[in-house]
Amino acid sequence: MLTRRYLEQKLKMHHLRAVEAIILHRSLLKGAAALGITQPALTKTLQELEDILQQRLFDRLPRGVRPTEAGDLFAQFSRRLLAEIRRLDEELDRLSGPEGGTVAIGTLPVAATGVLPGALTRLKQQHPQLRVRLEQGRTEDLLPKLASGEIDLIVGRLYEPSIPDGFLREPLWEEPISVLARLDHPVFRLPEITMAALRPYDLVLPTVTQRVGQEIEVFLERLALAPTSSLRSSSYGFIREMLHGTDMLSIMPRLMMAGDLLRGTLKVVPLPEKAPPRPAGIILPPNRVLPAPAHAFLAALRAHVAEIGERGLTSITTSNSSAAESDRTRSRRRR
Repeated sequence: MLTRRYLEQKLKMHHLRAVEAIILHRSLLKGAAALGITQPALTKTLQELEDILQQRLFDRLPRGVRPTEAGDLFAQFSRRLLAEIRRLDEELDRLSGPEGGTVAIGTLPVAATGVLPGALTRLKQQHPQLRVRLEQGRTEDLLPKLASGEIDLIVGRLYEPSIPDGFLREPLWEEPISVLARLDHPVFRLPEITMAALRPYDLVLPTVTQRVGQEIEVFLERLALAPTSSLRSSSYGFIREMLHGTDMLSIMPRLMMAGDLLRGTLKVVPLPEKAPPRPAGIILPPNRVLPAPAHAFLAALRAHVAEIGERGLTSITTSNSSAAESDRTRSRRRR
């Protein structure tokens, strides 16, 4: 006969935070450091929680820990509970003032340095009291947080899911891989820009994510560009300085340098070879109403993207009622 666990009486917030930290870092030592406590204290909390649940939550490995089936299950529930508590905190802020509240945004790295700064600048001008919480990462890391309610939406490149996942994907703009150079670069004085004219110049290339890196390499092969030397960096600031201060060229998602393109200090090098399409936009949860702060952010994002399009820096995708349908719906239609 099973005995009642009385979880509603025994579970405490520090139990939830402990499992979240251990799951995230896959280590008691690193999890304890993230929580600002000692490893023995975290071990004691975990033992206490396992006694309450009457389940082992983690298997100890030679290096780190691995969640059991019960550990994964508890982590899913604790993630949702912590997200709801954060949401409650943010909603109470909203009630304290008409312009209050928080929007939680997940962003891919290219969008974080590209369209997001301009959109957030516009948002803060229109809603100065609204707070923004950013989570940067890969799509596969951000989707579980979107599902649990930790974030309101995801902004960035829209990669096609390997299987329908039910999330709503709405394309808003294109961010093609492009060649960028400073405004007064010698290539812009040529009567005709050819691939041969670009080959003498060294490249400074971003190392943002493996996916973006692969797309850049494929585009380099299509252009038959094999520079004598090139630099690679994950630093947005370093790449900007090299582009502005030297004759180096860069190949990257065009709107990664949206601010400099809008200011006119960098320019897209026109090429005879058209880049493959790279749709970008937003990912939304399918069955959750967006809070007012998220709607305010979306309005600012759409306005900023529209300005970029009007300047001729990217193609804008026109949204309609069917644009944001779920992948599951589209999958049914293809059958």
